[in-house]
Amino acid sequence: MAHTMELGETNLDVLNKLKSGSLSTHIGINYGQLGDNLPPPSRSIELIKSLKASSVKIYDANPAVLEALCGTSLKVSIMVPNQAIVNISASERAAHAWVRTNLLPFYRRVRIRTLLVGNEVLSDHANRPTWFHLVPAMLNIKRALASLRVRNVKVGTTFAMDTLESSFPPSRGTFRRDIAVPVVLPLLKFLSMTGSSFFLDVYPYFVWSASPNLIPLDYALFRTAKPTYTDPVNGLRYTNLLDQMLDSVVAAMAKLGFKNMPITIAETGWPNAGDLDQMGANIENAAVYNRNLARHLAARVGTPARPGMPIRTFLFALYNEDRKDGPGTERHWGLFYANGSAVYEVDLTGKRSDLAYRPLPKATNNRPYRGKIWCVADPAVVGRGANARRVTDAVRFACSQGNQTCEEMRPGKGCSLPRTPVNHASYAFNAYWQQFRKSGATCYFGGLAVQTATDPSYGSCTYPALSS
Repeated sequence: MAHTMELGETNLDVLNKLKSGSLSTHIGINYGQLGDNLPPPSRSIELIKSLKASSVKIYDANPAVLEALCGTSLKVSIMVPNQAIVNISASERAAHAWVRTNLLPFYRRVRIRTLLVGNEVLSDHANRPTWFHLVPAMLNIKRALASLRVRNVKVGTTFAMDTLESSFPPSRGTFRRDIAVPVVLPLLKFLSMTGSSFFLDVYPYFVWSASPNLIPLDYALFRTAKPTYTDPVNGLRYTNLLDQMLDSVVAAMAKLGFKNMPITIAETGWPNAGDLDQMGANIENAAVYNRNLARHLAARVGTPARPGMPIRTFLFALYNEDRKDGPGTERHWGLFYANGSAVYEVDLTGKRSDLAYRPLPKATNNRPYRGKIWCVADPAVVGRGANARRVTDAVRFACSQGNQTCEEMRPGKGCSLPRTPVNHASYAFNAYWQQFRKSGATCYFGGLAVQTATDPSYGSCTYPALSS
């Protein structure tokens, strides 16, 4: 549940409040800012309050956002950036300076309740050395808070599900061998010692979309009340995928000796749109997931492994953020568009019935896409003169990866003419994407490219196609 424990409050206190009905079950909101033309912080905070959210998590310590939160009742989580972890771990003075600069000016005016040190640090294999600086950095931040007499701010960090080596069945959940003992164990000791929580990013969408033939969509969307899966080891029965994923982490922590460590869902949600080949990403599913999630949390049932245990939750995200890299779903998790209008209606208290909502657009992509797909330059973006340098750099990148990606664009070849930015960018983007998609390439190119089901080939210029 979206309740943040106050100073001196235990998990049992929280549970007793939930059982007595004296505690709100509202969900918190993740407020990311990787988008163009997003509303200012003051308007964003009003939107968060309109959702009846009880808390907000931001991915930095943005002073403009914190200023807008002054005087509100929202409980706030702020974040130390990943790139600052190594320095803070090596220097108590650096930790003290970070807290003094970023938190202290707002401490008396904003209800800052959590300071997260890094975001999904253990998922970043390219910066593996940082993993071993994480707990020392958290210790130094905790000491800095104490020295500055900040006594009601918990310290934590966020994890993704890929910290698990095994998650199925949930009773066999186990942390990865490369991090379990050297990183996760001391981290769990720190969280237990300081009364903090294990912050977890958990997305049923990704698990379902990877195995749609094995996992029913209704199971991922909380649309069934009957048990769908039974753990063969302990006999626990599951009615939804989220609980199954959470209990795999419960089992993993128990194997390290921390069976009662509280979990906070730092991020969860469902994408409201995506690329043509990303099934299930649509407004109907996003609305159904988030509405049913709110009802599930409001029912205070916990998970099968932890019946009745409160689960604080932050929904991802406030906005569709169009500057996020990666596949199309990355830019479509928001409850609001960049202009501040709602993508769909949702009551985060879980009290509103489906009949009280306006009809949703019917999902049309809940099954795998069948047909050909191309990746082309977005004419609305590439055609702008202000983007000429970006287009040139993107085409140069696409054509410099080997395998004769842009051979057909050479003078005299079939796709050399017409020599327009849109035509050449389209061919380069598509040729690159088709060749390297299986190794992680996306049809995005910094917002310059889009997927299409319309064949862009012309004359003697034939674009290779992806067949789904």
